[in-house]
Amino acid sequence: MILCDIGNTTTKFLIDKNIKNYYKKDKIPKLKDDIFYISVSEKATKKLLKKNPHAINLANFINFETSYIGLGVDRVVACSFQENVIIIDAGSAITVDIMENSKHIGGFILLGLNSFLKSYENISKRLKISKSDFEKNINLDKIPLFTKDAILYALIKSIILPIIEICKDKNIIFTGGDGEFLSQFFENSIYKKDLIFENMKRIIDANNSPS
Repeated sequence: MILCDIGNTTTKFLIDKNIKNYYKKDKIPKLKDDIFYISVSEKATKKLLKKNPHAINLANFINFETSYIGLGVDRVVACSFQENVIIIDAGSAITVDIMENSKHIGGFILLGLNSFLKSYENISKRLKISKSDFEKNINLDKIPLFTKDAILYALIKSIILPIIEICKDKNIIFTGGDGEFLSQFFENSIYKKDLIFENMKRIIDANNSPS
């Protein structure tokens, strides 16, 4: 069994416990095993189905309670099986979803770290910084005196403050490529790299392997 998570920038396959990323320019392989997928990209889905017409859309087997209009299936899967927690998927965009008593009560979307960085660079080349600058210690309790520090301070604050406002005493589960980095700013948080794939497996098990 192969799991496939089709996002806006990458198509991820989980094959024998190994994750393989395919980007927009990459060719999707033809695979023999059963494939279960979720997708937020119609174009990338067509690429998958062209090579693997037998692939099964797992979205058809998900029962999820929410009043949110237009909630992406990736967010639905990430929030599935959760009771009282904040789910944050930090990828191309940073999605924040609130679960209370096993019900999704809403959420919001922030720019991803890469988008923030590109926005600064678009203003001026002097404001260009790289992700490697995030590896340094960031002091959010002191007003910066250097340009790079000023960008990092504003960028991180603009992300974590809205989360702090809504999370209060709730626990937070981070996932996504930048989730581990952001989780360090919250004491009541954990990072689950493979949350989407873990929940896809649970959905399949709950439906007795739909086919």
